[in-house]
Amino acid sequence: MTRLLLSPEPRHRRWRLLWFVHSRTVAIHYVRAALRACPEPSAVLHGAGIPPSLLADDRARVTPAQYTKFIQTLWEVLDDEFMGFGPRPSKRGTFAMMCLLSVHCPDLEAALKRGLAFYALFDEPLELSLDGGRFTLHIPGDPDHFLTESLLVLWHRFSSWLIGRRIPLQSAEFAYPEPSHAAEYHLIFGCPLRFDAPATTIAFDPKFLRMPVVQDEAALRRFLRHSPAELLSRRDHGADTAGHVRRLLGRGVTGLEAVAAQLGVSAPTLRRRLAAEGTSFREVREQLLRDQAVASLVRGGESVEELALRLGFSEASAFHRAFKRWTGSSPGSYRA
Repeated sequence: MTRLLLSPEPRHRRWRLLWFVHSRTVAIHYVRAALRACPEPSAVLHGAGIPPSLLADDRARVTPAQYTKFIQTLWEVLDDEFMGFGPRPSKRGTFAMMCLLSVHCPDLEAALKRGLAFYALFDEPLELSLDGGRFTLHIPGDPDHFLTESLLVLWHRFSSWLIGRRIPLQSAEFAYPEPSHAAEYHLIFGCPLRFDAPATTIAFDPKFLRMPVVQDEAALRRFLRHSPAELLSRRDHGADTAGHVRRLLGRGVTGLEAVAAQLGVSAPTLRRRLAAEGTSFREVREQLLRDQAVASLVRGGESVEELALRLGFSEASAFHRAFKRWTGSSPGSYRA
């Protein structure tokens, strides 16, 4: 979701709109992976407003809105919520029916067990199980592990929606080697990661299983207008240090010292915490600028010169160079 904040801009002594991107952009890897089983990739890309040229660069990104539309279009073309990666197709509407059954349960554990029992009726050779606060999933023949990871994200986000609060993950483990785009996993799952694990699992505190389901059929109708595609496009809320830093930067707090003060720690401590998460203050800031730039270019209505100035660049040429470094493409490629 994108929120508008009013922020004073001293350079012009007037109020300007600051776009604070809550949901991070999505790596082009997930678009390429999803298209692997699609016989009409150009139609799907066109329907989502994603230029095919972006597929050629690993650094390219798409907005959450584009990715949501992309997944929806993919389902329409394939009539398959498993997007061609399951042992057999899962017709559109299957997820919605599972939600309808689960929303009437008294608590999260009962809802999840009912959902798993529903999918078991289709005799799918999907190995999905719940043991305490641990989901384990195995899908044979899933190239790039795209469906596996999508379903893990989907069940986690759906669980949070059912009880009306975010469920932080304690860990995420994957039964395959660390991929080249491993940096994206921290943004998606927001918890400690382990690759080459015995099984692919996500884990959360079992206390959440006892929490009541707070949604009803009316809320479900609103929820299903854009879900589950919208759930797949959301990044985790970011309870880690990098997430807190990103939110403060998005609200207009500038500089390492100022952000550290807002978090109640010293600047060296903030640097150490970010380093422990495999990132840095500069990297978090550049990721935020990148996401804001991509969102603005796709949305339109703001010239490159205005965007460069708003993001703090002294001139458009400097912004062009930075954007090329971030995404591998020119700003014009995204505006197209």
